[in-house]
Amino acid sequence: MASQAVQTRGIYHGLPVFPENLEGLTAIVTGANGISGQHMLRVLAQNPQRWKKIYCLSRRPPAIPGGLPNHAEHIPLDFLKKPSEIAEVLKQHNVKADHVFFYSYIQIDPKEGAGLWSNAEEMSKVNTELLTNFLESLPLADIKPKRIMLQTGAKYYGIHIGPSSTPNEEDDPRVLIEPNFYYPQQDYLSQYCQKHGIGWNEARPSFILGAVPDAAMNLCYPLALYATICKRLGEPLRYPGDLVAWEAQQDQSSAMLNGYLEEWMVLADHVANEAFNAADDSAFTWGKFWPKLADWYGIEYTRPDPDAKYNEIKTRNETPRGFGPPATIRYTFLLTEWAKRPEVDKAWKEIAHEYDLTERELRDVDRIFPFTDLALTMPVALNFSMNKARKRGWHGFVDSSECILEVFEDFVKLKMLPPVPKVNVKFA
Repeated sequence: MASQAVQTRGIYHGLPVFPENLEGLTAIVTGANGISGQHMLRVLAQNPQRWKKIYCLSRRPPAIPGGLPNHAEHIPLDFLKKPSEIAEVLKQHNVKADHVFFYSYIQIDPKEGAGLWSNAEEMSKVNTELLTNFLESLPLADIKPKRIMLQTGAKYYGIHIGPSSTPNEEDDPRVLIEPNFYYPQQDYLSQYCQKHGIGWNEARPSFILGAVPDAAMNLCYPLALYATICKRLGEPLRYPGDLVAWEAQQDQSSAMLNGYLEEWMVLADHVANEAFNAADDSAFTWGKFWPKLADWYGIEYTRPDPDAKYNEIKTRNETPRGFGPPATIRYTFLLTEWAKRPEVDKAWKEIAHEYDLTERELRDVDRIFPFTDLALTMPVALNFSMNKARKRGWHGFVDSSECILEVFEDFVKLKMLPPVPKVNVKFA
């Protein structure tokens, strides 16, 4: 009978216990200033004996309170430069790596009047180039890692286009309705690793929960802003979606738990050259979370009103699941619109001044809030099967609601939010 040892770190449970003699490793974390890269750095930094050196490659340094750990080094790099130029910088810093964690990503401005990821062709071109330039620089810098981990995401299953086949499983067919840079990235990585005798992994998270200074595509920050300002204005926490979105299962993906999973992936010999979903494995719906959020701030909340006047947007007729009707997104208002109201702007300025916050006014509303609007009004289930990872020996888990509260607290530490009142906090 096989047995495994697991451990708990804070709110994260079922984490792997690695052999004590697994030590002295080096790692490259690209996109280290982003939500995933920074949390990967935090995970690796918890074990300096195992990870003796961490190279953080990004255009800007990770903004970590207290600064980088002593065994981490930031190297400014732009992966849109030629591989030879990237390699020269890597050689100058004498970079070596047993393992690589690739998170570099560029969000291209959407087409006029269209959705967040509407410029699919340019997104595919630029983000594939980021990966290929970096990979081609490695042999030029005499770097040959044992494993390269690429993080993609839920768009692999086409959830940004319309209803997908649920539960989402790693061997689901690709959705070829429009260009998707995850596919050429995965193909190129696989071919590159086969050519150079290197192992690879791919991780696919859902909505990522984590706190970093650049809050674009961040589910949690707009939620916390919304609750904070509602409390200041004496308004209830109004839910913008309909009953379908309120009850739909929506898997979340803690950035910290993703990091623990991805560390396990590259260190587990038996899972080389495989892709895995990355989700909290925690039952989550907005209907169950919304009262908790209101409780934390000590305010009232509203449920979906079947008699309300809803705005409606239909997804494309051609669905990712390959059959059936499109979905209908229904909402009474959007946070993106709410954040532009004069009284909201005034309330935030007062709060920011009172608590000496880094952002004295609500900026980049059209860049930051639409991601949360999408999550709140999504009328289809986002159900990531973790069966494959569990069968291979991964047992990590976090309560997504508990994680969101921890992320709020991390934003407080970054001085991006005032303290969370935590009037009533209950977790099983």
